[in-house]
Amino acid sequence: MLQHEMISLIRQKSAVIGVIGLGYVGLPLSVEIANSGYRVIGIDVQKQKVDHINSGHNYISDVSDKELEKVVSDGYMTASNDFAEVAKCDCICICVPTPLDAHQQPDISFVVQSTENISTFLKRNTLVILESTIYPGTTEELIKPILEKSGLICGEDFYLAFSPERVDPGNPIYSTKNTPKVVGGCTPQATEVAAIFYEMVLDAPIYRVSSCSVAEMEKILENTCRNINIGLINEMTILCNRMSINIWEVIEAAKTKPYGFQAFYPGPGL
Repeated sequence: MLQHEMISLIRQKSAVIGVIGLGYVGLPLSVEIANSGYRVIGIDVQKQKVDHINSGHNYISDVSDKELEKVVSDGYMTASNDFAEVAKCDCICICVPTPLDAHQQPDISFVVQSTENISTFLKRNTLVILESTIYPGTTEELIKPILEKSGLICGEDFYLAFSPERVDPGNPIYSTKNTPKVVGGCTPQATEVAAIFYEMVLDAPIYRVSSCSVAEMEKILENTCRNINIGLINEMTILCNRMSINIWEVIEAAKTKPYGFQAFYPGPGL
């Protein structure tokens, strides 16, 4: 019964959406959700970002200044640095950074702290979606137990899913709105509820997978392939320069192969 209630809230656009972290992932997502007709509460610990948004001032290149100003002035989006606002939300998207530390290990302290703050105000029949890039197993092994400190049980009282962000800052073709989304939940019901939410917001296919771990590993595969190929083309560029061969011409020639090759271009690296 709870699932039907949640899906109804989402389809009727009466669900209030919380977005934790208003950086290059969270702010574009917030604007797209607000543009879709939902009320959005953005939460960020940086007061400067909160003040900028509430005054309609944009600080992310992938966000339209006019779109942000409009959703704020129309009352579809507000920002706060008070996690008590979570109590008003029916769906919560966690979009906080996960940088590497000095030892090249993932720093998930922002994810942990945000989740702990959410658990304090989590209410029954809420959908929580983690979008931050993390290692496989994080959602079920780390996020789920923290949220259950609220006294609510995952799969019975709230839904939990992982859907990796796919933001490519500065990409003129693919944005948050039209990039396909992968969704994996702790339960089939969580997967379905999260997928329906994204279907209501995005103009892109939503691909459902069998678990959070599959979605988490899919993101690792995406990033690994990208990083290897960026490193490869830069190494090839060094080689071609030493041999007085035009790397750009080499790439254009390689692109004529209709399978087994994807073009990457020389640049500053990762």
